[in-house]
Amino acid sequence: PKTIQGKVRTMADPAQQKSMQEYEAALKAMQDGKFDKASDAFRKLIPQAPPEIAERARVYLDACNRQAAKQDRKFAGPEEQYDYAISLLNTGLYDEAREQLEAILAHEPQADYAFYGLSILESMTGQTEQCLEHLAQAISINPQNRIHARVDSDFQDMADDPRFTELLYPEVQ
Repeated sequence: PKTIQGKVRTMADPAQQKSMQEYEAALKAMQDGKFDKASDAFRKLIPQAPPEIAERARVYLDACNRQAAKQDRKFAGPEEQYDYAISLLNTGLYDEAREQLEAILAHEPQADYAFYGLSILESMTGQTEQCLEHLAQAISINPQNRIHARVDSDFQDMADDPRFTELLYPEVQ
């Protein structure tokens, strides 16, 4: 320790200083949108960094990986993108799933399966009005969606809503 006018000042551990510099460089790469570079830097930093820096680096590493995946993802077609959206939905990544389904509709406004996927997402997240609206669109484009929805367990939260029943069983009215 060095003293400055009677006060003790400790010098930071050189390894800790190095970790902090590497952390800041990785953070800058992330802020610049260089997610692959930032991911590599965070990944290298985690094993050697002090616990408080390592924990923050893990959080940022996860964010970088998600962003890099978004940038790099190319789909062979809308069906592959739909499959990816459903996998996101099944893992609870609802916002990401919605982005994928809406991207499909931006390119193919008559993609009944994307409307159907949105209706499932909205059923699962308690958005009743949007669920009914998107399911109605899916059915109007492809009436077979009515048959699928009748047996789809993802709509279990909608089963008690009379509007849902009317949509699926119009012949009963």
